[in-house]
Amino acid sequence: MGAREVGLPERVPAAGLPPRVEIWEVGPRDGLQNEDSVVPVEVKLEFLDRLAGAGLTTLEATSFVHPKWVPQLADAEQLLAGLDRRDGVRYPVLVPNDRGLNRALDAGVDHIAIFASATDTFAQRNLNSTFEDQFAMFEPVVTRARKEGLEVRGYLSMCFGDPWEGVVPAEQVVRAGKRLLDFGCSQLSLGDTIGVATTNQVTRLIEAFGDKSALAVHFHDTYGQALANTEAALRAGVSTVDSSAGGLGGCPYAESATGNLATEDLVWLLEGLGVEHGVDLGKLVETSVWMAGQLGRPSPSRVVNAIAG
Repeated sequence: MGAREVGLPERVPAAGLPPRVEIWEVGPRDGLQNEDSVVPVEVKLEFLDRLAGAGLTTLEATSFVHPKWVPQLADAEQLLAGLDRRDGVRYPVLVPNDRGLNRALDAGVDHIAIFASATDTFAQRNLNSTFEDQFAMFEPVVTRARKEGLEVRGYLSMCFGDPWEGVVPAEQVVRAGKRLLDFGCSQLSLGDTIGVATTNQVTRLIEAFGDKSALAVHFHDTYGQALANTEAALRAGVSTVDSSAGGLGGCPYAESATGNLATEDLVWLLEGLGVEHGVDLGKLVETSVWMAGQLGRPSPSRVVNAIAG
């Protein structure tokens, strides 16, 4: 079932938007990491293969965080060993520190991501580090990874609001983000970790960076603003958007963080805006319905529920 078969209009390019958007699929990692029941590795592997089969070309596969903190991802080595990699598909993994990088290198990965904070309180809660000390931790990780030939993405969380510190000043986010880029990160994903951003805030932050070529966005839908914020980011010059199939996910270190922007909802938006994305929406919906069955609950994605009934 293709996009035309599920009632989408013919693609008409809209002015002021990128011709194509790269979808960075985080469902297998960020989407599943907060699940209470451990998902079998065989299910995770099938999930990854189904997502690739739907046309997604960047699949964040897992994380090398300590199993004590995220038990759901304790099978990282087993998953990567069993992964049937498809040509043209990238499978980046999250690494929290130098020890995580060692594990990633041993597993033969070629693309990693690090996860920093734009605020001090979240750095302490998520990284057991101060705002400043996190950079001392990440700089050698990024430097060594680049020397080993790996691509490195930098996540920056709490870019718009923090549950303990309130609204986060744009200049604070820009300073933190540029430090990660200066270390050698090839891409910087700006995270609305608790889903409080508004469109004007998104536009102002992206404009504050000046050069937008390395920026991506990562929205949560706590206040129902993820799609509006995504369009604002696209119009501000961003062309990479993070999303999670079926709207899975949250953050284990921020209780108010609800699910990620659903990939299906993003694809529907992009179709209507006339922006290329490369995803077969019908196959993606089938994948999310299947995964919802594995998890024993319906998908929170509006598009999944509208199409699958």
